[in-house]
Amino acid sequence: MSEVKVVIVEDDARIADLHRRFTERVPGFSVVAIAQSLEDAKTIIELYNPDLILLDLYFPEGTSLDLLRDIRARGMETDVILITAAKEMGPLKEALRGGVFDYIIKPVILDRFVTCLEKFGEYFQRLHSEEAIEQKDVDSIRNLNPASSMSESGPENLPKGIDRLTLKKVKAVFGKETIDTRDGISAEEMGEIIGASRSTARRYLEYLVSIGRIYPDVVYGTVGRPERKYFSTTPVNS
Repeated sequence: MSEVKVVIVEDDARIADLHRRFTERVPGFSVVAIAQSLEDAKTIIELYNPDLILLDLYFPEGTSLDLLRDIRARGMETDVILITAAKEMGPLKEALRGGVFDYIIKPVILDRFVTCLEKFGEYFQRLHSEEAIEQKDVDSIRNLNPASSMSESGPENLPKGIDRLTLKKVKAVFGKETIDTRDGISAEEMGEIIGASRSTARRYLEYLVSIGRIYPDVVYGTVGRPERKYFSTTPVNS
């Protein structure tokens, strides 16, 4: 298991040290350096070539979005988690377009921070696996990236034909303890559970496939008849 090398870029020494202590609580992560200015950050990133950067947005000399764009333009295999007090939509949009792994709003809550790093750790290990991948592996890896999920289908950006309440019902089925979905669920079965037609259920299931929340597979029954069933990559009722 590869250790994740982390660089913290934060101009407030107290907050930088707090983030360092939070990071070192998570097994498999090591803070290799802290930069307290954007200029120092460029040098440190070149020197350490980190796997992950915890990047503050606002600095006395400006925002860190130019640094994020520079990292992407140079093709570095470095992921970024943006940590900021900014609550405006503009920086979030730019950060998502810049390919950040996640976007955390200050003040940082320990549980949220740790959950984010644990997801990144799994994401990092999966990306560095030498095994051949299948579609379900791609869907699962993409689903580990919170920013990817937000950018592809934010709560206010559902496509035409997808109703929020019906989608919530479909998601809930995969999280119900009273319904065993480990062997997959068909569109017909889903329709019966939520009180909808098979075609409606299939539309919602295929939408969840498109955003990486579930994956489909062909299952052969006892008489050999193939059936398309849907499986959860992770719990989808969140």
